[in-house]
This record gives sequence, structure tokens and C-alpha cells, in this order.
Amino acid sequence: MIPGPLLAITIGETTRKGAWIAFLLILGHSLLELVLIIGLAFGLSAFLNNTAVIRLISILGGGFLIWMGYGMVADACRGRASLGSAAYKDVSGMWPVVQGVATSVSNPYWTIWWATIGLNFMLASLKHGLLGLASFYFGHILGDFLWYMAVAYVISTGKRFITERFYRGILFFFGLFLLFLAAAFILNIPLF
Repeated sequence: MIPGPLLAITIGETTRKGAWIAFLLILGHSLLELVLIIGLAFGLSAFLNNTAVIRLISILGGGFLIWMGYGMVADACRGRASLGSAAYKDVSGMWPVVQGVATSVSNPYWTIWWATIGLNFMLASLKHGLLGLASFYFGHILGDFLWYMAVAYVISTGKRFITERFYRGILFFFGLFLLFLAAAFILNIPLF
């Protein structure tokens, strides 16, 4: 629920394409987390706890967020973003499921969370075997789906009250937010 790149992309894409886009973004996010949980179960945590790996993810993820944030800001400023245009090109040019994966993995705080808190939850769930691990994963992902779909529902139903100018303002704001996160990730500035 902490505001981050995935929430910013979900809000921006939902205003343009509707609530269904959030489902696809979170599907990508959930598939990435499934792969990660399997990796953590087989020892990936030592790799993710490495400072150099976290730094590399921060720099590469920051670069990815600069690209996405710049695209959102530029589209808002140039008037290329429109609520009425269903054919509007994705900010990232990516299929939404892949965009959900890429946006999640580009966030170093996501990696840090999984290498620490998430790993501890996962290890506690493993005390109950594979059923415990599956319960943890599905409970976690269900929470993600419910939160992001609720946000998408509110955004998409409120869309009829949004003017084109306000919409471009939303895109501009969330583009700047992504640029801010990118700078914080690259410069290693703690956000939380």
C-alpha cells in the first residue's frame, strides 16, 4: 500500500484504459513474486541481501523509472494523453503483464522488502510446509489484487468527473513522482 512505482503506473494506466488494466499489472507483479518465492525457497536470499546487487537494482530500476516518468510527463505536456483515446500508446510500450513485472522489479524497496520482511514471513509460513507457503503467497497476492483493483475501481468510476486538463495533470504529477523515485533510488536516498 506504500505509494510507489506500481501504484503510480496503475493510476496512470487506469485513467486511460479502465480498471481491467490494474488486473493485468498485478498479474505480472504476482507472477514475479511467485518466481521470487520459489527462488527464495532455493537460496536466492543470499544473493538479494548483497549490497552490490541492491545497488545495481537501484541504478537500473532508477533508469527504468526515468524512462517511464519522462514518457508520462512528456505526453502530458505535449497533449498526447487523452481520456477519449483508447488507442493511446502505453507510456512504456509494454504489454501490461510485462509492465507489472518490470515496474515491480525496478523498485529496489520491493527487493529489500522481499530480502528481509518478506523472507521472514515466508520462512514462518514454511513451518507449515508447502500448504503454509501457498497460503502465505495467495494471501499476500490476494491483498495486492484487492488493493489495486479497489484503487482502479475508484479511478475508473470517477473518470467521468475528470476533465482532459485534470487528466494530463494526473499524468504529469505521477510522471514527476516516478522521476522523484528514480532519483531517490539512483542516489540511494532513503524514502521510508
